[in-house]
Amino acid sequence: MTSEPTPETVDQPQPWGRVDDDGTVSVREGDDWRVVGQYPDGTADEALAYYERKYADLASEVTLLEVRSRRGGASASDLRSTAKTVRGKLDGAAAVGDLAALVTRVEALTAQLSEATQAESAAAKEAVDEAVRERTAIVEQAEAYAARDPQTVQWKQMTADMTALFDRWQAHQQNGPRLPKSTAQQLWRRFRDARAVVDRHRREFFSALDETHKSARDAKTRLVERAEALAPRGEDGIGAYRDLLDQWKASGRAGRKVDDALWARFKAAGDALYSARGEREAADAEASKEKIEQKKVLLEQAAPIVDVKDLATARQRLTAIQRQWDEIGRIFPRDKERALDDELRKIEQSVRTREDADWKRNDPEQKARANDMTRQLTDAIDKLEAELADAQARGDKRAEAQASEALEARRTWLRALGG
Repeated sequence: MTSEPTPETVDQPQPWGRVDDDGTVSVREGDDWRVVGQYPDGTADEALAYYERKYADLASEVTLLEVRSRRGGASASDLRSTAKTVRGKLDGAAAVGDLAALVTRVEALTAQLSEATQAESAAAKEAVDEAVRERTAIVEQAEAYAARDPQTVQWKQMTADMTALFDRWQAHQQNGPRLPKSTAQQLWRRFRDARAVVDRHRREFFSALDETHKSARDAKTRLVERAEALAPRGEDGIGAYRDLLDQWKASGRAGRKVDDALWARFKAAGDALYSARGEREAADAEASKEKIEQKKVLLEQAAPIVDVKDLATARQRLTAIQRQWDEIGRIFPRDKERALDDELRKIEQSVRTREDADWKRNDPEQKARANDMTRQLTDAIDKLEAELADAQARGDKRAEAQASEALEARRTWLRALGG
């Protein structure tokens, strides 16, 4: 049976610090003691308490570092740097407590942070690589804009596109990962140079456009002045105005506002000329009302001519009416005149057609040709009638049909010749 241990045999926890009579304070490190300082003006308890508080401060730093590591959000490399600093404080620290335990905790945390730093570095490298690709894409787009033909560019849209690219560049630079200095400088030089080229092209384009607009403005101003100078000529100036209009169309653009203002003056000059013609046409139309009625009467007199059998009489009456028609003179508007002329022309064409037919019938040469054709057709008909009779006698239906068809064709031609 084992006896209860006496107080002298129970292991007592070893203190982490001690104070000598002269106030020297030491901390236990394994089996050895290390002097951490002196506290001559107080009691031993006060001396230990002072250096224990220093230990507590170090322990708080280690604990805070562990908490920050667990919570995340802080860079592993930054935490590792802080851990290194804390670890340096623990070496030869003027504090009383289990410094070895703190060292163990810091070294364990440092090992964890070392692994996290490697992963973090790999992720950071990937992020930088991706950022380089993205920023390179921005640069290449800017260079593509710079390579375009300035004459084919819509500059309002191009300006907006380049502004958007520059905004993307700034946002990427501010919010993206930091690129290696040499890479960042190289990309920026390319981007800057592309922007400079686009800006130069834009200035050159608008400079040339301004010169073109100035030339067109001067040319159109002269055309306007010449058009306005035609006003005294009235309707007689319309031909010259049309020539000026052709020159206007070929003179190019002078800018929207200038073009609109000059065109308003140019058109007003033309409107004045056409207005004069309109007034003259209105007067002519009013004066033509009586002439129109006179020609309508002549048309009524001419209508029965198409039924006059004697061609000589028909032609005589038509000629008399045409003479009166010409004496009446031109009428306005022109479309009304054309309509009346067309009606008289129909009557004249009817008489002419009859005259042509009569001439053909009475032409000796024509008669001779007709008689010769009639004789040929008569001989052919006699021959075909014989062939038809023979086919009918033989009962040859095919030959009978061919002969009958050919016979009918010849008879039709003969009737057409009057035979």
